Order: sequence, then structure tokens, then C-alpha cells
Amino acid sequence: MNQSALTLTIAAGTAAGVVIRPFRLPEAVWAVLGAGLILVLGILNLAEIWAGVAKGTDVYLFLIGMMLLSELARREGLFDWVAAIATSRAKGSPKKLFALIYAVGVVVTALLSNDATAVVLTPAVYAACRAAKVNNPLPYLFICAFIANAASFILPISNPANLVIFAGGEMPSLGRWLATFFAPSIAAILITFVALYVMQRRALLSETLAADIPTPALSFPARLAGIGLVATAFVLVGASAAHLDLGLPTFIAATVTTLIVLTVARQNPTGIVRAMDWSVILLVAGLFVVVEAINQTGMTASLASELTAISADSEWQAVAITGIGLAFLSNLANNLPVGLFAGGVVNAAHLSDRLAGAVLVGVDLGPNLSVTGSLATILWLSALRREGITVSAYTFLKVGAVVMIPALIASLAAL
Repeated sequence: MNQSALTLTIAAGTAAGVVIRPFRLPEAVWAVLGAGLILVLGILNLAEIWAGVAKGTDVYLFLIGMMLLSELARREGLFDWVAAIATSRAKGSPKKLFALIYAVGVVVTALLSNDATAVVLTPAVYAACRAAKVNNPLPYLFICAFIANAASFILPISNPANLVIFAGGEMPSLGRWLATFFAPSIAAILITFVALYVMQRRALLSETLAADIPTPALSFPARLAGIGLVATAFVLVGASAAHLDLGLPTFIAATVTTLIVLTVARQNPTGIVRAMDWSVILLVAGLFVVVEAINQTGMTASLASELTAISADSEWQAVAITGIGLAFLSNLANNLPVGLFAGGVVNAAHLSDRLAGAVLVGVDLGPNLSVTGSLATILWLSALRREGITVSAYTFLKVGAVVMIPALIASLAAL
């Protein structure tokens, strides 16, 4: 077996391990194992391995910052409070509660990333449903999974995959980003809402809610956490507008917010640091190494050349092929490795904003088809399991097929 074939075999095995999780080992184990095999077999030397890892520095800082803010908000009960407010405003109406939770999900995803929606908002929504005496919380919990991906390209900060795709290349300025993705984002959010509501309408109509829901008190540290979240959002929007990398501003803003809140609350920072899922960083680092090895096979350059040729004949055809192809591929191999590889193609081909937009829409929105499509959906499943709720892959696929496909077509058309 030649080196290119060996590299692609390791890459395929790594992607399969991340998606299937044999022996129930964490996703990070398979990514690190793949990177280790690339080193041991001499496909990349130590310096090249390190270069691959270093390409993800901005992504690591962004993820650490967002995990800090998410864990801080969870510990202080900020999102429990937000979910309780939404439940009380519903005034006993299941349809109104559905719309309110959806709106909260859009805001949380846009400003804190889709992983925060999965990790933090999901248990808060479940707690709110329990307080409202909801018999079947699943329609509301589905919102957390689907909006996490549907709203994940409103801003560059809305999905770590956005940073992954443009890692090693040029992140569009905020103005270019909004010009490219505002209309597709609105299309994805609206179509996802309508399709999801239609799918869950019967369950909502048969539901009754308690109208008088007590709102938990919001502590002073929780208020500070909320102010810090808003301030961080403004910092990141400003950094994006100034065409700066987003990782370091996220890390600094999150660290300052955390230190202020923990000082006021007189809490030890070790608790929040230990509660964070550091395996995510290892997962992403391992995938960066695997994609670095793939780049050296020449496959990235070959696909970039092919995509450029198709685009020259018909840009709309290239948009459709790219967006739809990556959307379905993200469900077979998870959108993080797919996004990393697609990002290499984007940077190598110097694609137009519209075609690069199709790459990002496919990688961000495509995972709404299946439970293995994105890290956010995997985290959502884990959050449900902690509450004793199980959603099978088939159950999710039945909803995902109705929700994702029309939203994807509408978003690509809006480009």
C-alpha cells in the first residue's frame, strides 16, 4: 500500500471511530489514535505534526473561551432562569412555548455557538418543561438540536466549524460574512422552524401546560455572568468587524468574565476548569493532524482544481453540488473532519464568496439530518441521556429528513 492510500485509510478509520465510537470510547481517542498512527508510520514527521496542530490554535482558544462561558452560565443558573422566563411568558400555550424556546435557541446559538445550545440550553429546557408539567418534552428538546445547526452560520462565532473551515486561510470580514450568510441564515432558521413545528404539531396540540410558573431568583453572580456574555458577544462582533482572529478575544473575554464572577461568588476556579470537556480540544487537534496528512497526498489540490473547473462552467451547479454533497458527507463522517478537509479545498481553490458559502452551509446545516452529523448533536444526545431520555438514530432521521433537506435547498438558493 502506497503512502497516499495508507493516509486515506487512516483518515477513513479516524472518521469512522469519531462517528461510531467503537467500545464506547470518546471521540477524542480515535482522533488522537489517527494522529499517532500518522506519526508512527512516518507519514508526517514530528515537526509536520506540530505544524498541523498549530493551525488550530485560534480554534482551541475559541473553544476554551466558549466552554468557560457556557460552564459559568450553567453553574450560576443563568439559562435555567432564561428558560423559566420563556415558560412563564407562554402562559400555558404549548405553541407559544415552542416559539419562545426556538427564539432563545437562535440567540444562544448566534452569540455563544451551537455547542453551548446543546450543552447548556438542553438541560435548562428540560427543567423548564418539568416545571410546566409537560407530559412529552421531546418536541421542545428537538428545538435545541435543530436550531443549534440551523442558526450556526449567522455569525462567525456561532459554530467552531466556521473557524475550522477558514483555519489557515482568510476569515471573511463581518461585512462580507453578513452579506454572504444573512439571507441563507434567515432561510435556514425559518424553514427549520416551520418544518419542525409541522412535525411536532400533533404532540403540541395534545399537550397542556401549567400557566403559573415560578421564576427562579437570579443571583448577582448570575447577572454578572449574563453581562459578561453580552460583553463577550460585542467584543467578538467588533473583532470580526476589524477582521481579527476570534480565538484570542474569546479566550480573554471569557477568562476575565469568569474571574470576576468567581471572585464575587467567592468560588475556587478549579471546579469550573475540571467541569469543562477538555477532550474536545484533543479531538480537534487530532483531526487537524489527519487533515494535514491528507493535504500532502495531493487530494486537496486535485479537488480544488476540479471544483474551480466546475465553477467556471456554472457557479450555480458548483454551489448545488458542493453544498448538497458536503451536507450528506457530514452525516457519514461528522462535520468537524469534513469541515477541516473542505476548508483546505476552500483555501487551495480561492473560491468565490458564494461557493465558499455553499461549503459552509453544507457543513453547518447538513448535520441536522442525523445524530452523528455534528459535535453539537452528539452533545445534545449526551445531555438527554443524563435526563433519562433516549432518542434513537431512526427517530432523529425521520425528523431530520423533513427538517434539513428543505432548509438546505432554501439556504443554498438564498446564496
